[in-house]
Amino acid sequence: MKKTLVALGFALGLPAILVLLWWIATIVSPSFFVPTPGELIVTFFETWFGPRLWVDILPSILRFGIGVVIAIVAGILLGMLVGLNRDLRAFTEPVFEFFRALPPPVLIPVLLLLFGPTDWMKIFIIVLAAIWPVLLNTIEGVRAADPVQNETSRSYGISGLNRVRYQVLPSAAPQIMAGVRQSLPIGLILMVISEMFSSSSGLGFSIIQFQRRFAIPEMWSGILVLGLIGFAVAAVFRYFERRILRWYHGLKELENAA
Repeated sequence: MKKTLVALGFALGLPAILVLLWWIATIVSPSFFVPTPGELIVTFFETWFGPRLWVDILPSILRFGIGVVIAIVAGILLGMLVGLNRDLRAFTEPVFEFFRALPPPVLIPVLLLLFGPTDWMKIFIIVLAAIWPVLLNTIEGVRAADPVQNETSRSYGISGLNRVRYQVLPSAAPQIMAGVRQSLPIGLILMVISEMFSSSSGLGFSIIQFQRRFAIPEMWSGILVLGLIGFAVAAVFRYFERRILRWYHGLKELENAA
């Protein structure tokens, strides 16, 4: 119980301090462009707990979820394929480096011309941005497989899909999960940016509309929604990561204890 309270105190301590400093700043130097914490909370509930929940928040989360899932699955499958084949890795590396260097937002005008302002265009831009951390980390994770494990697998006649399932994938899993962790905020950022172009719904669209109408508290409340979504996504990821990599974290805890 005591350990839980301490952990909760550490988790809420810094946010409480920041809100207190924000509240003091709005009292000392009020600004039209910065609402007070109380005003923001009231506006948050009035704005987003109603029709906007179904029109803006849920469609944005759905597009984000579909895009990130496609990016993770495609990144892992393609990364495993490239990582296991040295010739294919040498063949694809220049192309990967070229497209990885392209900022995904600059592709939005091109995708608008090709697909129009559809949901699939927004999902596609999320996939294009979020796939690279997963893909590159998977390739490096496969390449970094323990040579002793590789030789042991060959000695026992473990090959093909069995080798990938029981030796390569578990060995690369920590680095793959690191790539997934990096892809989530990138997908969230591109979700917002894609909705700021030729869109009629979504969080990015609503925040831009609030800014253009000088609805400052509403604009800040949209930013608060994005922060809460990002926090929830990170919490869900940590939950699944702890279970997928429970053997890895257990090993680290034993090493630290020793």
